Amino acid sequence: MDTSVKSNKMKLYGFNNLTKTLSFNIYDICYTRTEEEKRQYIEYIDEVYNAQRLTDILTEVSHIIGANVLNVAKQDYDPQGASVTILISEEPVDKVEKDDVVMHLDKSHLTVHTYPESHPDNGVSTFRADIDVSTCGQISPLNALNYLIDSFDSDIISLDYRVRGFTRDIHGKKLFMDHRMNSIQNYINSKTRNLYNMIDVNVYQENIFHTKMMLKEYDINNYLFGITEEDLTLKERKQINQQLKQEMAEIFYGRNLPSLKI
Repeated sequence: MDTSVKSNKMKLYGFNNLTKTLSFNIYDICYTRTEEEKRQYIEYIDEVYNAQRLTDILTEVSHIIGANVLNVAKQDYDPQGASVTILISEEPVDKVEKDDVVMHLDKSHLTVHTYPESHPDNGVSTFRADIDVSTCGQISPLNALNYLIDSFDSDIISLDYRVRGFTRDIHGKKLFMDHRMNSIQNYINSKTRNLYNMIDVNVYQENIFHTKMMLKEYDINNYLFGITEEDLTLKERKQINQQLKQEMAEIFYGRNLPSLKI
């Protein structure tokens, strides 16, 4: 199935001023028994998703959606986390001077920020990446949706897509959408859809689309850091499974929940 967004060729009065924004919250969860394991997990995440790796991901996104990179700003933080901002343009551009700054936008931008975090008591550590792909004109961030999902090991994904503003046809009529859409899920490949439970909350009248995704099944060994399932007693396995499911469910539903029974 071709899930790319192909805008109909409309005859417009001037530039296509519609702004299309795809926003991700991606969560990776891990169980760390000790302070040392927690420290090592944070260091691992910081290395795997450092500013250069994130820059490479966003640069590939710009290629996928057919945009041209204007400017890159990236930063690794102490003690942890990273941020990247890339300014893009639909049209080819002349060489950008080195003293151009991030606030000089040319229609579109890509950003990513990471937030490693850990529970103070129960050993659960969570890595969150926030990604925004915002474009104007014919190019669409939805074309990079599957690449972005595949670029992160994600237990929970929260997706928002919104089309803002309007453009005009040659007769002056306002156009508030330049492509058909009823769900973000339509643009996620079937292999990924089969791995996740998903729910939608859409406001069609406002061109606002929201999808949340949570892994259906998982292997506890993928959530242990520095140990394997064989290193745990049956009681420990049950307790860790309960904590992991609790963390996922609370992130997925966006609220604190009573203790889950497993």
